[in-house]
Amino acid sequence: MSKILWNSLFASPAILGAALLVSASAMAAETGTIPELAQPQATAETKLSKPATIALQQLGDSEENLLAPAALSTKEEAVTAEQLLQGVEVTPQAPVALKTNEQVLPAQQLLGSSSKEKAQTEPALVQNEAPSSAKIEVPAQVAQTQGQGTPATTTEPAAQNVLQQLNRYSNEGSANSTAVGQVTSVSQLSDVQPTDWAFQALQNLVERYGCIAGYPDGTFRGNRALTRYEFAAGLNACLETITQLIGTDGDYVTKADLAALNRLLEEFQAELATLRGRVDALEARTAELEANQFSTTTKLVGEAIFAGTDSFGKTNDVPAFQQRVRLNLNTSFTGEDLLITRLQVGNAEPLNVLNDSREGTQTFNVYGDTGNQFILDTLEYFFPFGETLDLVVAANAGVWEDFTPTLNPYMEDFDGGNGSLSAFGQRNPIYRLGGGQGIGANIRFGRTNIFNVLKPSSLTLGYLASEGSSPDAGNGFFSGDYSALAQLNFTIGGVSLAATYINSYFGEGNFGFDNGASVGIDDDGGIQPRGFVGTNVANTLGGRTNPVSAHSYGLQASLQVSPRFGLSGWVGYSNISLLHSDNDRGLRGDGSIWNYAITLAFPDLLKEGNLAGIVVGAQPYLTNFRAGNVNIDRDEIPWHVEGFYKYQLTDNISLTPGVIWLLNPNQSEDNPQTVIGTLRGTFTF
Repeated sequence: MSKILWNSLFASPAILGAALLVSASAMAAETGTIPELAQPQATAETKLSKPATIALQQLGDSEENLLAPAALSTKEEAVTAEQLLQGVEVTPQAPVALKTNEQVLPAQQLLGSSSKEKAQTEPALVQNEAPSSAKIEVPAQVAQTQGQGTPATTTEPAAQNVLQQLNRYSNEGSANSTAVGQVTSVSQLSDVQPTDWAFQALQNLVERYGCIAGYPDGTFRGNRALTRYEFAAGLNACLETITQLIGTDGDYVTKADLAALNRLLEEFQAELATLRGRVDALEARTAELEANQFSTTTKLVGEAIFAGTDSFGKTNDVPAFQQRVRLNLNTSFTGEDLLITRLQVGNAEPLNVLNDSREGTQTFNVYGDTGNQFILDTLEYFFPFGETLDLVVAANAGVWEDFTPTLNPYMEDFDGGNGSLSAFGQRNPIYRLGGGQGIGANIRFGRTNIFNVLKPSSLTLGYLASEGSSPDAGNGFFSGDYSALAQLNFTIGGVSLAATYINSYFGEGNFGFDNGASVGIDDDGGIQPRGFVGTNVANTLGGRTNPVSAHSYGLQASLQVSPRFGLSGWVGYSNISLLHSDNDRGLRGDGSIWNYAITLAFPDLLKEGNLAGIVVGAQPYLTNFRAGNVNIDRDEIPWHVEGFYKYQLTDNISLTPGVIWLLNPNQSEDNPQTVIGTLRGTFTF
């Protein structure tokens, strides 16, 4: 029987797998010993292809004993299929000598066919073309994979253990960040002893063909139950390697190697079937996901914030539990562009602190109160134009920080759930002057420039119109409120710097550090509370309702002192001019608004992913203001002191307790100090 199968191998490498497995059954029948794993559950006729049948008829008897292995020792302990599937360790016996002729044969003599046929060999080795005498129970979800020709079978408890072991095997070594390396000498596999039956097989296959992988620590880990699957994966690689060598001119494969490979196939056929079924099932699931995914171009990124907050002092605030959710649909059509569509919902109202002063606004309060109704927030499209120019078009709720470097990397997280607690701690408040519809550009100057000093450097330009969507007279993209920005970004000696200029115009009652919200005047002719940062005096200009022209300047800096410490800061100044009012509701005048801060960040404090932060500065306050007989020239600086610690519970959940201390709120020393306490929970997905 062995002769026939070996001679059929001469005719076509496509039946190599069938030959190995059928030969195993024949050899076992001659010796009277059949491993329990390979014992037939049901007999099925083995049908060969027509070319193989013709080849068998033409072959002689000269190679009768070519693949005959030695009889297995009757003292060798049998391993049952149940033991193999449950991963029971079996004490290995001494290796059995193979009674094979060690003559080395050229691949062409073994095959008797051209190398072009070797491409057919691999499927023959790995598909179930062997006789079905070895019936293997596999999990139902593996067996039901369509298009693979593998019939479904009943799932046994032992097979379930196989999947559990296989799952653990797939995670084995994940705690070690060192990648698995390739071991090319069996002597490096320190836990495989010469007394193991597989030692000779490992030595021949690894050292002759270099096709089994070990671990960088020099172990094969064969003393673990799951290494049967580990070994089966390597055996499958060796099958492919030997198949390629058989069909290549000038390469040689010994009969001993083929006999050893034959025995390994018998021993590990259950693991090979399980691994292949696992791969087939994963391929089917991947195909199903691809067929039913929401979009091939869009990815959903979300953030949900739960927050408990209250202010302590002479305020009217009471404890509140709030939430805000943002859903970002990020779409890319070319791989280099990005369309952001953000939906937002929440009930997070800012604390009043004192007389509606916005110094207590926190990150989740920024457009955080939608009455629990979903609204469209950001709608922007980013795309490159050439190699040095990046453009952005904002159709709704565009803000400067979306495309302008704010140089506060740890506090500025753009969604407000993982950085500072306060809106003031995120960035220089002058970036909150203006917003809406518009366009922005980043022009890169390259890594070097004049004198090789300011590098790398870029120029950011932008124009935003907060009433750009309105066709009404006095509004529109060019006739209504607008802000125009120019910022030079550069680096000196490891310090990142940005110099900013913003020119703005605001209609009656629309001025405020509120991202271009354009609050306007209420029905009684009064000015409404506005702003996300700063004192109420600064946001309302002392209650004046005039149109406002503003020229704002900012200087931002950031330095990464060490991997565990970052230092950032800024100073901002706005020159305010009150313009003539159409209905004479206000007086002409001018004034100055200042703000400044230093932030200290301690990333990965006590644990990777954690962040401790400190913010010390002065929120925007109005000074040197003159409008008729109205003078505001106070020296009381509204100090802001903040400390927080974000603890990363999991990759997607963080918890941030923190305290904000406000001195001279609403820029008056007559107002009592206020302390805000917050516990923020953030879920990202």
